[in-house]
Amino acid sequence: MTKPVDLRSDTVTQPTEGMRAAMLAAPLGDDVFGDDPSVNALQDQIAGLLGFEAALFVPTGTQSNLCGVLAHCQRGEEYIVGQMQHCYRWEGGGAAVFGSVQPQPLDHQPDGTLALADIEAAIKPDDPHFARTRLLALENTLGGKVMPMAYLEQATALARSKGLSTHLDGARLFNAAVAQAAQTGSDARAEARRIARHFDSVSVCFSKGLGAPVGSALCGSRDLIARARRIRKMAGGAMRQSGLLAAAASYALDHQIDRLAQDHALAKRLADGLAGIEGLQVEAPETNILFVDLVGPARERSGGLLPHLQRNGVLATGLYRLRFATHLDVDAAGVDRAVAAIRSFFKA
Repeated sequence: MTKPVDLRSDTVTQPTEGMRAAMLAAPLGDDVFGDDPSVNALQDQIAGLLGFEAALFVPTGTQSNLCGVLAHCQRGEEYIVGQMQHCYRWEGGGAAVFGSVQPQPLDHQPDGTLALADIEAAIKPDDPHFARTRLLALENTLGGKVMPMAYLEQATALARSKGLSTHLDGARLFNAAVAQAAQTGSDARAEARRIARHFDSVSVCFSKGLGAPVGSALCGSRDLIARARRIRKMAGGAMRQSGLLAAAASYALDHQIDRLAQDHALAKRLADGLAGIEGLQVEAPETNILFVDLVGPARERSGGLLPHLQRNGVLATGLYRLRFATHLDVDAAGVDRAVAAIRSFFKA
């Protein structure tokens, strides 16, 4: 049976042969005792790469963001965040549920940013009627959009001027860095560090475009990571011989950053292939995520599209707004197959 073209998310990737070999060869210890050499090496690697003192390996990006927010904020305090950011909308309200930390969500601008005036207006005065504002959380990429460097500089400078800390959900930080490097002629690693230097903490996911099976890292100062380590333990995220997983993440950092440019090119190929289909509004992708809105008659037929795609060996998500993610297990032939399946549905 032909393997489906899975465009649901870049989380569905399988480890490459080289990554599997690295996992099997990884020296192991007990990370709860702090003596797993593969975990320690990964933490040093990602902290050094992004310019931080320390890092903490955790099972998921959700837990990394949780540890980050709770390491910055105490009970009865709040963080400013966008309505569509993952650490507000899609993480089960963890900061509020587990830490009694209140989110203050703001609407996004069309480019995904939060208006500087809105950020400033959301910062509460020092008054017992209000939760104390402690943190500004941003995300890059957001829905595949790269946050402009000038904006990151301005937003974090504003936060610092008001006494706030800053956290970046950089689940797809390296997608942003690769896209920036293509524009500047720089190196993706240098661009990732350039982005990260504006934040007090950064969360990075290894199990999306980088292709590791599991894991994220929270980067920050030694003091912040020490606080986050205690939170990770309380949240059940302290693993034992987790060097098997850390080795996969280290392999991804060594071998699978630059290849993200291929995913970006495939997303553009998919967008180009869908252009011109009546009833589809195709949003030009900046990285590896493509959104397609169904309007008019196409919207009325939306309920049948995903089953049709599945019958034709293509997996995607959405209803009136479709989301496609390219990744290392998708090639040009797979993209063309998806285009053909979508076109056949709207011709029927």
